[in-house]
Amino acid sequence: MKRKGFLLCPGLREYDEILDLQRRMNAALKRKAIPDTVIFLEHHACITIGVEGTPESIVAGRRLLQERGIKIYETDRGGNVTYHGPGQIVCYPIIDLHHYGCDVTTYARNLEDMIVQTLHVFGIDASRKEGYPGVWVDGKRKIAAEGISVNRWMTMHGVALNVSPSMEHFRFIIPCGLKEFEATSMTECLGRAVDLLAVQSEMIRQFSTLFDIELEDISEDKIVELIGHEQA
Repeated sequence: MKRKGFLLCPGLREYDEILDLQRRMNAALKRKAIPDTVIFLEHHACITIGVEGTPESIVAGRRLLQERGIKIYETDRGGNVTYHGPGQIVCYPIIDLHHYGCDVTTYARNLEDMIVQTLHVFGIDASRKEGYPGVWVDGKRKIAAEGISVNRWMTMHGVALNVSPSMEHFRFIIPCGLKEFEATSMTECLGRAVDLLAVQSEMIRQFSTLFDIELEDISEDKIVELIGHEQA
């Protein structure tokens, strides 16, 4: 029998709001107040700096970023610097890896495989790249970034797939600190518009299959009710 969990899709949200929610959900998961829960959403335009990142990977000036409404956040996920914005689907699993073999490497690869299989459904030949996190097209163009956090086998953060974001904004950073590679998107690869919700639905299907979990829709209000005022 498949494990049961929650699916939360809150739409377009600010990064710091969802980071706080992730932390509260993670704490609630540790005390078994909620089951494994997966968040799929978009963020308003922002740049995040992971634990391996430095401000030098942001090449645009602060004034330009402010004019474009792009905020900067330092965060506790793995990885370097990345961009989030509308047109990019982000997946944040808040799950207990005790249910999945306590294997962080396999967990990270499963998240990448979720993206790879989704892209194959839409006609894009993508793959993992040895020695580099995320998902790649032609081994040279990064179409999905990955940055996770695991504490006491409980996960946070996740992966972000570029469906149709503003690719101009990626020029404001050195994506993931890799000067020799460039970012791409599904719309660039296919040369046409892509239905964002259709991509998200396929990602959810692939996640459910890879992690052998049945996800039940839940509202943000209900999640907040379940986790109460839990602090991370």
